[in-house]
Amino acid sequence: MLQKIILPIIVFLVVLAALTFGESIGHEMLQWLSYLTGIAIHNFSDVYYTLRYYASAHMWKIIVALVITVPISLWLIRNKGRDLVRHTSQRKIAIVLALFLGWLGAHRFYLGQIGWGVVYLVLFYVFTPLVVVLSLIDVVRYLFMSDEEFPPAKV
Repeated sequence: MLQKIILPIIVFLVVLAALTFGESIGHEMLQWLSYLTGIAIHNFSDVYYTLRYYASAHMWKIIVALVITVPISLWLIRNKGRDLVRHTSQRKIAIVLALFLGWLGAHRFYLGQIGWGVVYLVLFYVFTPLVVVLSLIDVVRYLFMSDEEFPPAKV
């Protein structure tokens, strides 16, 4: 029960930190995306206006997708509910955190390694590419570890 309360709080704090520290990284990603796709995105308001235009131009597609999604989701929850709430290994959660939020040290904080998490945050502030590489190294390490040799999370 406590984990169900703490997890959204941790996710909120990590997202808040990502939004605070990741603004320049987001700007660079938008420039890279516009280079790859040819769609000019200068800031997040352009993303909003693009999504708003898509929603107004394709409203029927959105409605059909919702009409299809809701009954399928309800059926899955009713029939496969027990399978959806089964225990997930801490190693898999740490891999996902390291892959997507490793530059903030989220996987280290999740595993209870607060010192290493702070080191990742300091490295992110000082030299971002290094912390990204370190988090990808952690992803590869965790992928090749078994659940038995994986360090348990301190809850």
